[in-house]
Amino acid sequence: MGNLKIDEMMQSDGLNVARLLLTVVRWSDETGWEGFRASIEHGLDVGIGGFILFGGPADAVRELTAELHRRSRHPLLIASDLERGAGQQFRGGTPLPPAAAIGWLDDESITEHAGELTAREARALGVNWVYAPVADVDLEPENPIIGVRAFGDEPEAVARHVAAWVRGCARGGALSCAKHFPGHGRTRGDSHVEKPTVRVSRAQLEDDLAPFRASVAANVDSMMTAHVAYPELDPEGRPATLSPRILQTLLREEMAFRGLVVTDAIIMEGLTEGGSEAEASVRALAAGCDVLLYPQDADAVIAEVLAAMEDGRLPRARVEDALRRTAEAAERVAGVVEGASVGGDADRRWALDIAVRSLRVCRGQPSIPAGRVRLEEVEDDLGGPWPPYPRVAFPAALRAAGVELGDDGTPLIAVYSDIRAWKGRPGISAAARERVRELLAAHPDATVVLFSHPRLAGELPDARHLLACWGGEGIMQEAAVARLTGTAQGMVGLGGGLDR
Repeated sequence: MGNLKIDEMMQSDGLNVARLLLTVVRWSDETGWEGFRASIEHGLDVGIGGFILFGGPADAVRELTAELHRRSRHPLLIASDLERGAGQQFRGGTPLPPAAAIGWLDDESITEHAGELTAREARALGVNWVYAPVADVDLEPENPIIGVRAFGDEPEAVARHVAAWVRGCARGGALSCAKHFPGHGRTRGDSHVEKPTVRVSRAQLEDDLAPFRASVAANVDSMMTAHVAYPELDPEGRPATLSPRILQTLLREEMAFRGLVVTDAIIMEGLTEGGSEAEASVRALAAGCDVLLYPQDADAVIAEVLAAMEDGRLPRARVEDALRRTAEAAERVAGVVEGASVGGDADRRWALDIAVRSLRVCRGQPSIPAGRVRLEEVEDDLGGPWPPYPRVAFPAALRAAGVELGDDGTPLIAVYSDIRAWKGRPGISAAARERVRELLAAHPDATVVLFSHPRLAGELPDARHLLACWGGEGIMQEAAVARLTGTAQGMVGLGGGLDR
């Protein structure tokens, strides 16, 4: 905080610049919210614009958000990454399949209902800003970060589903957010750790922009920027987050977007490139961003914004514009929705049904072996900063379906290989592929259940019978068993309702 007092930090001639920030609050199963209690208190003291939440059981989330809304001096924006439903983050919420699975069904009514259900449960938990839908097009199979998060690889189809999701989210009562503008689907790098560059023609970039244009036509509430460079859009090589050409000329003027622009997390290397998040935040605001997401040092960012206003790097009018949009958005979704519930049986049955319908038989006739079954799990998701999805739903659903598991049974091979930012690759590791080859050499007719994108089936050529399940979330584990056994009823929620 330097030599600035709190009151001096948050004000500049009556402008509460702290309201431009959303800081993080992350649940711990050991300590609850306590690890972030000091940050919460400080954020409320200086009047930040809101918080982004990660994790937590539904009751604890509801209790926290009610406190935050009650204690804040102004309406708060409470955000969360809910691309796969409220159950993606919050235990007890309804988990949904990845967007690619929903997109593959190509039924806009399903996509619209997914957006509505997500928003409805978010508001029931006190979350009013949903960071979804992903509007990127899955144009690069070697992309290490998008993959199944996108609705598909056809721009027109993705555009239809993005618009449907936005409409549903509006009906559910939460703010929507199309991301990552103007498109992260072509990158071969991950903006968490580097600044990727997309080097294609302006005409080709229209494919990337199509879903974002559709989201604007559907009245999307906000856009999240990509920490990605597009030389055809900004010859100076600035990432979109820092580019007036992309945010002002393209987004505001050409596309006529009037909603809120939020940065992707400002701690990401694709934005800071080894520099300070405070300096990058000033440049982001100057370029046209309205909200700064996930600062590690909120005080330093606030101080730098005030200094930039003082020395002319950041025009006052730009800050006033950002504050106006932030306040208007927060006021539209102010307060807590009383009496609403999450994780209802009907919603969870619906989610499981669409998950089952989305599964892909890529080869042969996948089936459960007769008699005792030996579940062979080939794990390709360990080693990152966050644990993979719990693997409890698959064996629990097998047992619930009457399958006897034992070490002396016939193999059923489960391969877990989700896209994870830390991997830096979209495919299955050499070690995991070799393990599958070993198992199939001894049991060539064993069924392989691939918890990843169906296109990775090509990396397991020895599998004669292969079912692809888009991802390793608990709901997809349940769906795999339901598809293989025909016993969807009675297994809803066996994974515990939390995919993190």
